[in-house]
Amino acid sequence: MTNQEDTQVKDAPQTAAATPGAEPRQARGGRGRGGDDRNRNRQRRGRETQRSEFDQKTLLLRRVARVVAGGRRFSFSAAIVVGDRKGRVGVGIGKGADTALAMEKATRDAKKNMIRVKTTEGMSIAHDVMAKESSGIVSIRPAPERGIVAGSAAKIVLELAGVKDVTAKILSPSKNKLSIARATVKALQELKG
Repeated sequence: MTNQEDTQVKDAPQTAAATPGAEPRQARGGRGRGGDDRNRNRQRRGRETQRSEFDQKTLLLRRVARVVAGGRRFSFSAAIVVGDRKGRVGVGIGKGADTALAMEKATRDAKKNMIRVKTTEGMSIAHDVMAKESSGIVSIRPAPERGIVAGSAAKIVLELAGVKDVTAKILSPSKNKLSIARATVKALQELKG
């Protein structure tokens, strides 16, 4: 064999038939194992995302920083209100590297700090109540056939608690949503059946 023929034989691609004892490869494509795995994952996800008994609303989502030797480290802080619209409500905060993690922690915290509101048969409140939490001062009073008349975070808390026909007044100079939400929860907690 000459040099030229020798290089042609070396450069020629080897096929499955040319290699003795090798089994031919199956062609890729079609419905292999990968498709089945994807379907299984879809079914699993469908079961995991069942409707929760609680509704939630994001009260506050912000980027916060802490100063370290190399500069600033950024993370996200979330405040969430969770309620079942049947008399249970809670406010929670969480912090994480991304927004999803912060919101998940805040939801867990809100469920942990949930209270049961003592309401009348018509899902209103029996008497006037006022509470102060940090810088937030909130006054809540029954208002027959008026719906929820409230502003800011107080309205979100009252809606998710399922309370109807009340008026809420924010008396504090501070407009901090977290303080107002916590003051509203504290006021609802002070209700006597």
